[in-house]
Amino acid sequence: MGELKQDFQVAALQTVSTTSVKNNIQQAAELISEAVEKGAQLLVLPEYFCLMGKNDHDKVEIGEPLDNGPIQQFLADQAQRHGVWIVGGTVPLVTGESSRIYNTTLVFDPQGRRVARYDKIHLFGFKKGTEAYDESVSIRPGENAPQSFDAPCGKVGLSICYDLRFPELYRALGNVNLILVPAAFTYTTGSAHWEMLLRARAVENQCYVLGAAQGGKHENGRRTWGHSMLVDPWGEVLACLPEGPGVVSGAINRTRLSEVRTALPALQHRVL
Repeated sequence: MGELKQDFQVAALQTVSTTSVKNNIQQAAELISEAVEKGAQLLVLPEYFCLMGKNDHDKVEIGEPLDNGPIQQFLADQAQRHGVWIVGGTVPLVTGESSRIYNTTLVFDPQGRRVARYDKIHLFGFKKGTEAYDESVSIRPGENAPQSFDAPCGKVGLSICYDLRFPELYRALGNVNLILVPAAFTYTTGSAHWEMLLRARAVENQCYVLGAAQGGKHENGRRTWGHSMLVDPWGEVLACLPEGPGVVSGAINRTRLSEVRTALPALQHRVL
């Protein structure tokens, strides 16, 4: 299903998630409605859209079994209600460990059926001055990469945030028309590398890349970079939202994909 029959409308939803799951779900519902009104057929929520907790272990407290829980039900219901594809940012899924969850992207088709699951494999670690993060404290790395699914725009590859720094994951996906990156890049790392990495993944894989980010100052004191964006196969940024809640939308265009891949057939020139 690699051939794109027509332009396919996609949207990245940018949030500034809080410590309240209820409030975050409400914000997500409002943004989904806004994106659908703009014509989006596939919508991507950011990493941690349902909770930016006060501490690392808050997400563990709301961990859900696969296919059973209010966060997953919300995503399925929204997909079915609006008749769109919804990529649920990340959802905390139980692992069998009491102190760690999987940080998981779930994909729901327009009938509300779960059609793909990807558990984040690269766990963010960063320490500079007083700023420090270690996702491995509360997240168990996934073991099911790479993951993709077929949509009307063709093959779609899944990744999450810190994965963006590891190009080998994207090569392992094979030829895709679209790569999705729900994320919560910090202000420090995002300002330095976010756009650069998104554009690099688009250029080297000759596909569209859609990054859905957290973007703003959160209740827990964390500041995220935002700049949700859609990048085309030539590395051109087609749309971007610097900060705050909102929708970034655009089209996956068959002609553009073909033009880039024909003019510079880099994927066909691979040796290794």
